[in-house]
Amino acid sequence: RGKIEIKRLENTANRQVTFSKRRGGLLKKANELAILTDAQIGLIIFSASGKLYQYNSPSMSMEEIIEEYMKAKNIDIEDFSSHQQLHLEMMKVRNETNMLQASIKQLTGEDLTGLTINDLNQLEEQLEFSVAKVRTRMHQLLHQQLENLRRQSHNLKEEAPKKQPMASTKILMCVC
Repeated sequence: RGKIEIKRLENTANRQVTFSKRRGGLLKKANELAILTDAQIGLIIFSASGKLYQYNSPSMSMEEIIEEYMKAKNIDIEDFSSHQQLHLEMMKVRNETNMLQASIKQLTGEDLTGLTINDLNQLEEQLEFSVAKVRTRMHQLLHQQLENLRRQSHNLKEEAPKKQPMASTKILMCVC
């Protein structure tokens, strides 16, 4: 077998086949090296299309290997990695959602267990305030509808005299 010149393959099909075969070989060699020597190996590969392939030693997670790498290279590690920050944000949102769901259950009267008399009094005040706001809005809408009906009635009364004389004239003519 002859050696090939190491340069970028121009044919996309050949490039993809070579990538797949060599990626598989590289992952296999990393696994063999980790098993034979107890080396801690973390291998991350991104294909040209952006697809991720990774291998980490069985004894350590990829995160642990990256942390070890950062310590060895004296790279400042933030208090939390972006993954941990996302996890914390997700937990905050989950807690807020749970609190809102519990509040909704209390407002609908489904789950009032664990509430003290003061809590129940505050809940009653909130509900009375909400009912007052609902009634105010309902009265506004009813008032608007009443005004619309009055305008329509007024418009119909204005139009009716214009039409009635002709109808009464016809009636009078018929009676005569």
